[in-house]
Parts: sequence; structure tokens; C-alpha cells
Amino acid sequence: MSAHHSQSSDNASGPRRPLYWGLAIASVLILFTLAAVMSHRASMTETWTYGQFRRALVDGKVKSVELGTRSLDAELRTLRPDGQPRRVRVSWSGAQADPNLTELLDQHADDYAFQRDLSALASGIATLGLILLLLLGLVLMTRGGGLGPAMAFTRGKPRTRNSSTRRVTFDDVAGLREAIEELQEVVGFLKTPERYAALGGRIPKGVLLVGPPGTGKTLLARAVSGEAGVPFFALSGSDFMEMYVGVGAARVRNLFAKAEAKAPCLIFIDEIDAIGKVRSSGASGAQDERDQTLNQLLVAMDGFDVNSGIIVMAATNRPETLDPALIRPGRFDRHIRVDPPDLVGREQILKVHSREVPLCDQLDLRQVAAMTSGFAGAELANLVNEAALLAARKGKDRVERVDFEQGFERILAGPETRGRIMRPDERRRIAVHEAGHALVSASLPGTDPVHKVTIIGRGNGMGGFTMYRPEEDRFLHTTEWLMNCLAGLLGGTAAEELALGSISDGATSDLQRATQIARRMVTDFGMSPNLGRVCYGIDPSSGQGGPGWSERTIREIDLEVRRILDEALVLAHSVLRRRAGALVALTELLLERETIDATELHAVLDLHPDPTPPPTLASNPRSSHPPQPRSLAHEAMEPN
Repeated sequence: MSAHHSQSSDNASGPRRPLYWGLAIASVLILFTLAAVMSHRASMTETWTYGQFRRALVDGKVKSVELGTRSLDAELRTLRPDGQPRRVRVSWSGAQADPNLTELLDQHADDYAFQRDLSALASGIATLGLILLLLLGLVLMTRGGGLGPAMAFTRGKPRTRNSSTRRVTFDDVAGLREAIEELQEVVGFLKTPERYAALGGRIPKGVLLVGPPGTGKTLLARAVSGEAGVPFFALSGSDFMEMYVGVGAARVRNLFAKAEAKAPCLIFIDEIDAIGKVRSSGASGAQDERDQTLNQLLVAMDGFDVNSGIIVMAATNRPETLDPALIRPGRFDRHIRVDPPDLVGREQILKVHSREVPLCDQLDLRQVAAMTSGFAGAELANLVNEAALLAARKGKDRVERVDFEQGFERILAGPETRGRIMRPDERRRIAVHEAGHALVSASLPGTDPVHKVTIIGRGNGMGGFTMYRPEEDRFLHTTEWLMNCLAGLLGGTAAEELALGSISDGATSDLQRATQIARRMVTDFGMSPNLGRVCYGIDPSSGQGGPGWSERTIREIDLEVRRILDEALVLAHSVLRRRAGALVALTELLLERETIDATELHAVLDLHPDPTPPPTLASNPRSSHPPQPRSLAHEAMEPN
């Protein structure tokens, strides 16, 4: 449907709308008034038997009578307590059986008359009113192709930017330089499409923003609309889904009809994977509704109808689940990756979110950005908010660096639980465990520096934790770095075994993360000499193999994972044995102070130096530089 046809259809139906509402209101008022009158009349009338009426008539108590087709109504000479005439109603069946009724009325009643029964008339009027309402409903449902106000649930409700909403531009987006450069061209298409059309360029129909949650995909879409100054329609993928099959497709048609009327404009669909998943054959129910919605979206973007001047932007953090027909050229032409920001980007984001927050003059946001490696934009905004709340709770008038550090710890580990009562032997075991983490990590080359060690419990179940602070962002990791990271993760349980002669269940999270890293080293990074440079693509969270793999292959992978973890455990044991004095000193210091920082840690290590530094793995021919995902690259804490 073209924009002109849609507009003319709305204008034609506009003058009839008051008439429809007038008929509906009149019908309701008639029914309501009739019901009120009948109810009032019934409350003022008593019901008698014919025998009671005959005796009252003979005794001269009846003043007048109205004879209807179904009953007779009589007015008595006596009055009600409120001064109103007293009326009674008698069934007509009893009066019809008395042949002397007319003679009695002539002798004892002042007056009587024959008239139509009002109850029958009221019943007819009520029936007519109901018929009018039904006809009006049918007219409303059939008007506009069956999608009128009575079927308004088929119309989506996109959120639009109005004049009172603050305009968002690229100045409000920080830390996403590459994504902004890609979107500048989209802004140019929306503002001056003729510039590109003169050279034969085609305006892209769709832009897909791909990235982890919280990286600013929605903010980018709003900024594109703000820079171009065009109307902005924002919906979520779930807004199209309903229990009724066909509703989602109708909402897609309605959305594009509204957009065509305001072209050039921008449509933004957040979490498009809710409707854009790969279509399946033989589906029914919710899957069938999703497939029909996706089919309509595919036709609307690149079908027989050409939507010139409409650019569709969508966001997802699961691009692998999208249907190939949706992400092909001609529909979503541009795929823009929105990754977590680097150090410079995090500093810029912190400056944007702290505009309204009074900061201490000595606070350096570059240092705050350095300790938030791997944080996305939403997490950085949450950090600024947590720091401001902590400062307000302490009665400060400015936010200091210590507030950001405590907010960072609160986000990752939860609030402190200083009131927890702990047995002395458990407290010592936690101190040994955290001292083992810190000692192994600080003794091995290339690892992230230890920033803080504490045995104070946290709200998420941690008995203590070791915090690391990377000096710079890492994008590539060698075999040596990964092995040292595994040794640091296993340093806690190794320290328990050496110092206390047994281990506890406090190292569960350490073992889970260590197993995950070791499995990815084997299956994704090709760091196993036995399996070779092969990417098996096993899901690291489940550890399940792909289709067609033999049990022997899966067993070899499990054996390699165990070998790597055993080597890392041996490395941790060797460090702790050489520096047993430092382990004891760190444990006692933690028991005394509960929390130590990097300066106190290195003071203890300087008093107990390592007699024989561990051998480096840099000369190992198996060393490589695999890309490290965010889930493994930035382990900020090692909980007990």
C-alpha cells in the first residue's frame, strides 16, 4: 500500500468516525435509561395474586386499573409511607379466568382502561438497542479490511521521538569510534539521498548492529535519527509476537504503512532475534506465528513493494540464530560490530556518564577506566551510579576514587558481609586459599598484577577474593599467559593442600573457570600437541562434541584438558613450595588485617624472595597467539 493510498483511506474514514461513536453512545444511553425506568417501576410496584386483588376491589380499596396483555396494574386508595401512590401488579392469567371482572370494575373502581403492556414495549426497545450495537460492532470490525479499532491489538505501538524528548546525537555516544564512522554514511543517506543517487548509489535498506548486551546499540540508533533529524520508530522484537497467528504480520504491515507516510525515517527493532530466528518446517503455534511475522518483514524490506526512504536498523547479540534470508544483501546490507570499548573508549564513556556527578579534583578517570577492563557502556554507567550512591551514603559532597573502587567490587562480588560469623579454622583456610592465589599470580611472569586480596565475605557467597588490575587491554594471549592464568586459578586449592593437608569445596568456581579455559585451549585455540591445530568448536559451557564425532575424539579432548590442568597444578605447587615462607606470612597478614593491597603484598614478597624463578614458556614451539574472548580475557576476581 502506498503512502498516498494510506493517507486517503484515513481521511475517508475520519468523518465517519464521529457518526459511529454517536450511534454507539445513543444505543448505550437508550438501554441504560430503559433499564433504569423499568428498575424504578419494578421497585415501586407490589406483586399480588388475583385473589388479593379481587378482595381489595370488592372492599373498595382499588382506585384505578390498567388492563394489559400480560398483567393488570392497579392503583390503591391508600398511599405508601413516602407519600407516593401504592401500586400493585396482578398476573393476567388469574384475571382472564374471571368472567365477572368487568362487572366488578364497573361497580367498585373509579376508572379502568385497556392498554398495551409496557414490559413488552420495553423488551422490544431493548432488543432493538442490542441489534443496533451488534450492527455497529460489525461495521467497526469490517471497516479498514478487518483491522479497525475493534481489532486494535493487531496494530503495533512503536515508540516515537517527540518534541519534548531530548535529541540524542553522536556527541552523546562515546567509545564507539568505528561504529560511528560506519553510521555516518547512513546519516548522509537519510539527509541527502540525492547525493548518493547521482552516482548510482543505492540507499541501504537495513543496518544490523551486532554486539554483546550493554554496548550501546540502542543509543547508536537514536543518535543516527537525531543526527539525520528524521522520524524515529522504535520497537522490540517481542512487540510483534502474540498468541494469535497473523497478528505479528499485521503489525509489520501497519508499521511500514506508518513509516511510508513519514519517509524518510528510521525504524529500529531491538532484539530482532525474537522474530528473526531461522525458520523451521512443519512448525505450529508460536513458531508458526514467528515465521509468518518474519516472512512479512522480509517482504516489507525487499519484496514487491519498494520502501524508499525507510532504513531499518536492528540490534542483536545472537547473530548466529538469524535466518539467512534476513541478513543477506538487499535486506540488512550493513553489519556493524559494536564491541566493548577499549581503554580510551571507557574513559570517554565515564566522562559522559559523570557529567552530572560532582567528582573530586584529584580523581583520574583514566585510572578508573584501567581497572574496568572488559566493561561495556551500560556497566560503566552502573559503576558511576554505584560510586555516587556510595559517596552519598557516606555524606560526601564529591565522588572520590575509593568510591569507584568500592563500587567496582560491589558490582562484581556483591556487598560485603562483615557480620558473618565464621569458625577460626574456616577463616584460616580462606586466608590460605586467597594467599595462594595472590602468591602464584605474583610469582609468574606476564600475569595481571594483583591489586587487592581480602578474606571479607561478599553477598554472592564469596568467602574472599583476589582482585587483579590489568595495566592494559589484552587482545591476544599466548600459551604461556594462559598456563600462568590456570596456575593462578589453581593456586588457592594447591595452597590448601600444601599448608593444611586437605582441600575444600571453596574452589568450585576456580575449577569451573580453569576447566573452561583449558577446554578452549584444546578445542578452539589449537594448543594441544596431540590433537594439533584443529578447531573442534565444542561449546565450552557444556563440553559437548559436535555431530558425527567419535567417542575416541571426545575422550582425547578430555585427556588433553586434564593434562593441561595437571601441568598448571604442578606449576602452582612448585611456586608455593619454593615460597612457603611468603605463603605463611601472607596468611598471617590476611588474618590480622583481613584486606591487603598491592603495596603490602609486594612488601611481604620482597621479604621472602623467590630463590629460583620459574622457567619461562616463551621458547616453547607450541606457543601461539589465539584470539581471546571477553569471557576469558578479563577475570577481575578469583573468589574463594
